[in-house]
Amino acid sequence: MKYLISMSYNGSKFYGFQRLKDYNTVQKKLEEALTIINKKEVTIKGAGRTDHGVHAYDQKASFNLDIAIEPSNLKKALNSLVAPSIYITNVTQVPDAFHARFNTIKKEYIYKINLGEFSPFLEDYTYQPNYKLNIKEMQKCAKLFLGIHDFHNFVSGTRDNYQCIIYSIDFKKKNDILEIKFTGKSFYRYMVRNLVGAMLDVSNKKATLKEIKAALDNPEKKKQFKTASPQGLYLNKIYYKE
Repeated sequence: MKYLISMSYNGSKFYGFQRLKDYNTVQKKLEEALTIINKKEVTIKGAGRTDHGVHAYDQKASFNLDIAIEPSNLKKALNSLVAPSIYITNVTQVPDAFHARFNTIKKEYIYKINLGEFSPFLEDYTYQPNYKLNIKEMQKCAKLFLGIHDFHNFVSGTRDNYQCIIYSIDFKKKNDILEIKFTGKSFYRYMVRNLVGAMLDVSNKKATLKEIKAALDNPEKKKQFKTASPQGLYLNKIYYKE
């Protein structure tokens, strides 16, 4: 039987999502729990690979079990084994051909910035700058990223293709927390953090809007911008065709 799980997790407790032999990761914790339930080794396929310190509200993963178990019972069993830093919010059965990553049609990420006074209780869950942000300039920068671009200068690591599409970047301030929501077809390694970092560089006058546009228009010319810290980043939602 094939299943799809939805989950939230506290990224500060893990060394990222992807399985690493000598580190506590989300994938490793889930696979250990599922192996206990299944009584045979289970490998999961995640919808995305969040980095060390990055959180999730709605991460997804698919996997096969050798036993048939009701989704509600599987949810209870999993939560009893992965608590308290992971919580399974939903379990459904899916067709054998389903793949949590390859069937994704859209993703949302949220980046949180504390605009108020520094708080040690927010240190693992927001970016806390020690300077005032120019949000209007950040919004102007964000508009440059909309649409289809080659994001080579905003992605870490080597890929065959750096092109992707960003549908929207929305800013929302609630109390002292600024939330920047990115919606797109896909996002590559460190991409959201690099986009936020570029906005912060524009806010701090360490980069101009002209330089940001040039980095998009001329991806073959290497240009380095700030990489925002992982603590403020949340995988917010994964979308599939209904």
